[in-house]
Amino acid sequence: MRIAHAGDPNSGKTTLFNAITGKIEHVGNWPGVTIAKKEGDVRKALNREGGMIRVVDLPGAYSLSPFTTEESITSEFVRNEKPDVIINIVDATNLSRSLFFTTQLLELSIPVVVALNKSDLLDKKGIVINREVLAKKLGCPVVETASTKGHGLPELIEQARIVYGDKQTAPFTGLSSSNKDQAVDDKVKHERFTFVEGLVKDVETRKVASIKQTRQDAADRVVAHRILGIPIFAAVIYFVFSLSQTYLGPPLADYLVSWIDSFYEYIGGLMGADVSPILSSLLLDGIIGGVGAVMGFLPLIMVLFFLLALLEDSGYMARVAVVMDRHLKRVGLSGRSIIPMVIGTGCAIPGVMATRTIRDDRQRRTTAMLTPFMPCGAKLPIIALFAGVFFGDAAWVGTSMYFVAILIIVISALIVQRITNNGPAESYFIMELPDYRLPSLKRATVSMFSRAKAFIIRAATIILLCNAAVHLMQTFTWSFQVVEPGMEGTSILATIASPFAFLLIPLGFGAWQLAAAAIAGLIAKENVVGALAVVYGITNFIDTEELALLSGAGEVAEVMGLTSVAALAYLVFNLFTPPCFAAIGAMNAEMDSRNWLWAGIGLQFGVGYTVAYFVYQVGTLITTGSFGTGVIPGLLGVALIAGVIVYLVRRNDHKSRVELKEAV
Repeated sequence: MRIAHAGDPNSGKTTLFNAITGKIEHVGNWPGVTIAKKEGDVRKALNREGGMIRVVDLPGAYSLSPFTTEESITSEFVRNEKPDVIINIVDATNLSRSLFFTTQLLELSIPVVVALNKSDLLDKKGIVINREVLAKKLGCPVVETASTKGHGLPELIEQARIVYGDKQTAPFTGLSSSNKDQAVDDKVKHERFTFVEGLVKDVETRKVASIKQTRQDAADRVVAHRILGIPIFAAVIYFVFSLSQTYLGPPLADYLVSWIDSFYEYIGGLMGADVSPILSSLLLDGIIGGVGAVMGFLPLIMVLFFLLALLEDSGYMARVAVVMDRHLKRVGLSGRSIIPMVIGTGCAIPGVMATRTIRDDRQRRTTAMLTPFMPCGAKLPIIALFAGVFFGDAAWVGTSMYFVAILIIVISALIVQRITNNGPAESYFIMELPDYRLPSLKRATVSMFSRAKAFIIRAATIILLCNAAVHLMQTFTWSFQVVEPGMEGTSILATIASPFAFLLIPLGFGAWQLAAAAIAGLIAKENVVGALAVVYGITNFIDTEELALLSGAGEVAEVMGLTSVAALAYLVFNLFTPPCFAAIGAMNAEMDSRNWLWAGIGLQFGVGYTVAYFVYQVGTLITTGSFGTGVIPGLLGVALIAGVIVYLVRRNDHKSRVELKEAV
C-alpha cells in the first residue's frame, strides 16, 4: 500500500512523516522546506498487521491548482500517480485555512484519512472541534494526532488500512474547475470557500476571541519590528556564536582532539621503521592529520547546529524571515527569497533548491546565485579556525560573517537589479507565523546529530580523498620524483597553485599553499582547513586550548605568514567565492540556464575577490598607514571583474526577455 502525505505548509506534515517512518527529514516553520517528494516505510511498531506500507511525503500545498513548483509536484503526484490512500494533514488550530485543500482531495476518488494534527494545542487555544460531526460531513475518517508527541499514529495507520480499496465520495458537489474559464474557476472557489466556512461553523467552537491581542502578538511587535528586529537578530546570533565558539564548543573540542591525537600516535606506533616514509606520511599527515583537522571542529559545529535548531523550533527564525522581507523587496528580490537563505545556513544545496518556490524567473535565478553567500555548515570550520588562530576565539568573527553575508546579498541583488533595469519586487510574501513555543530538546538533538552525520560522511569520503590527493601532489614533482627539502615550490601542487597565488597577491595572501587550500575548498569548503593542515604540515593546530594561547602571534599564524588583516581577507575570500561543486550543480538545476549559471559563478568569484581586496587594502591602511602590496593591479582586477559581471548579467537578462516574448 502506498500512502500520499499531503497538507498545507506548516501543518506539521513532515514532523508527522518522520514520526510514522522514523526518518529524519528537515522540519521548518515556513513553506519551501519540503521541496521534493520523499519516501519511507511505516515503522514496524505502527504496522501491526505487517506488509509494506510506503509513505510519500509531498511538498506543502494550499491547493491542487499549482501556484508554485512545490505545489505542482504535489498536484501532479496525487492526480497522476494514483496513491492507494491520501493522509491529509490538517492544522487543527486553523481549520478554515486547511479544509479548502481537503475538499479538493476528496474529489479525486482516492480514499482520504484526515489527520487532525496539533490537536494537543486545542485546549491551550480554547478550541473545541467535534470530530464525529467533521468526519460525517467530510465523508472520511478523521483522526486526532499530535506529531510532536506521537499521539494518534497507530489509529491513523489503522484507518488508512480500513479505507484502502474504497472509492472516496466528495461532500462538495459544486462545479468542477475547468482551469480554462476564469469565471467558472472563480465561482467554484467561491462555492468551496462557502462550504468550508459553513463546515467550520458547524464543528468548531472557539472560547478565545481572535481579535484580542495575545502575548504572541505583543512579542511580535518587538521581535518582528522593522527597526528593532535587526539588532535583536544580531544579539541572538552573537549569543549563539559565543556559546558555540567560546564557551561550550572549545571544551568539547579539546576532548575530541585528545582522541584524535591518541589515534594519530597509535597508528604512528604501528607503522614502525620498516614502512615507507612516503606511505607513513600519506597516512599520518595527509589522511589522519588532514581529516582530523576538520573533525576537530565538529563539536563547535554541533553546538551551533543545536542552538540554531532550538531557535527554529521556537518559531523565532520565521520572524527573521519577516524582518528581512521588506529589505529584500527593495533590491528586486521576492519575499520568498529569505527562505532559501535561511535554509542555506545549514547547507547551501537545499537552500538553492528551495528557490524553486519563487515564480519569477529573474528573482529565482538571482536568489539561487546569492543564497550560497550565507555561511553554511561547511564554512564553519574555516570561521572557527581563523577566529581561534588570529582573533582569540572572538565571537564577533562568526557573527559578523553572517551580517557581512546579508550585506553582500543586498548589494549584489541591487547590482543585478540595476544592470537588468528592474524595479523593486512587486510580489507579495505571505507566511503564517507559527506560535512561539518552548523548543524541543529531542528534536534539536536529532537535528544536530543528523547534520553531524552528514558532516562526518563528507569528512570520511570527499575530504579524505581530497586531502590524500593534496598530500600526494605536494610530495611529488611532475616527473614523479619525491620533492627535496626546501624545494617544495617544484611540487605538482605548487606549480598548479602558483599562477592563482599570483592573482591573490593584492588580497594579502599570495602564497601557493593558501591558493591550493582555496582551490580544494571548491570541492568541499571543509577542505580548506584540511588542506592547510596538509600543505603546512601542521597536525596540532586544531587544539582549541592552544589556539587561545597562540592567538595573533602564535606558531600557526607565523607558519601561515599572515597578518590578522590578511587572515580576515583570506577568510572572507573563502566564504564568499563560489560554493562547493555540489551546490553549483544545484544552482545549475534551479536556474535552468547555463548562461545564468556562469553569470552567477562569475558574480560569486567577483564578490569574493572584491571583498577580500578591500578588507586587506583598507585594513592594512588603517593598521599601518599605507596600502598593502599590489593595490593598483588589484584595483584594475576588480574593475575588470565588474565589467565581465555586468556583461554576463545584462546579456543573459536580455536573452531571457527575448525568450519570454517569443513564448508569449
